[in-house]
Amino acid sequence: MKKVLLYFTLVLCTVSCVSTKSTLKNVDDNAPIPRLSKENTFVITDYSKDKRYGYDKDYPINIFYYHTRNETINQERFLNALTGPKGEKISFNKLESCCPFPSKRTEMGAGFLDVYEVKWEGLNKPILLYMNIYEKGYLKVPVGFGLRKIE
Repeated sequence: MKKVLLYFTLVLCTVSCVSTKSTLKNVDDNAPIPRLSKENTFVITDYSKDKRYGYDKDYPINIFYYHTRNETINQERFLNALTGPKGEKISFNKLESCCPFPSKRTEMGAGFLDVYEVKWEGLNKPILLYMNIYEKGYLKVPVGFGLRKIE
C-alpha cells in the first residue's frame, strides 16, 4: 500500500512540475512514420546539420513509438542504424529518463526524455543522446555519427 501511495505521489509531483508549454523545439506532427529496413532498423537518409539535434534536451530525437507496446524498440531501431563517424560499430544503453514536458499523447499529460549513452572503439568520452518516444519529428543522423550500410 505504501508503494502505491508513493507512486501516485511521485506522479502527482511530476505532473505538477511540468510546465504547460513545451520546451521541445523540433517536434513535427507532419513527419512520416519511419520505414524499416530488412535488418529491422529505421531507414534514415538525412544528416542533421544542427549540433543540438539529439545532444540537447530541447532538441531530442523524436522517435514516436506509435503502434507498439515496447517503448524502447524504436529507440533501438534508430540507434542500430547509426555508426561512429568512420563506420565504427556503436554500443548503447539507456541511462535514465528525465526532463518532463507536457504531451497530449500520454495519460498523465506529460512525457519524459530517455538519455542514452553511446560508445564506439576509439571514442574518448561516451556521447549522451536525448530521445523522445512521445512526439514525432524527422529522423536524421546526429552530427558526429555515420550511417550503417543497409543491404
